[in-house]
Amino acid sequence: MAQVFRLSGDIARTATEYGEVLLDERRGRYFRLSRTAAVIVGLLEDGGDVPGTARELHERYGIAEDRARADIAGLLARLRDLGLVAS
Repeated sequence: MAQVFRLSGDIARTATEYGEVLLDERRGRYFRLSRTAAVIVGLLEDGGDVPGTARELHERYGIAEDRARADIAGLLARLRDLGLVAS
């Protein structure tokens, strides 16, 4: 079964005039997402999976799917390390 992507309980995704951020309401910190990271988080939060998100990145930006999967894995690892996503 595919792992479901979910932001941790105190994390809110929000748009600002500078782009999308993840706001850690507990620690009072925010993390700015690149445009591509915002797309990835949005697709996964809407129920997408890694292979489907990689295909979407390929279609939108011409990124090779294997490279997109690696980039997604790296982003997810970083978000987990920061405590921003539920495990």
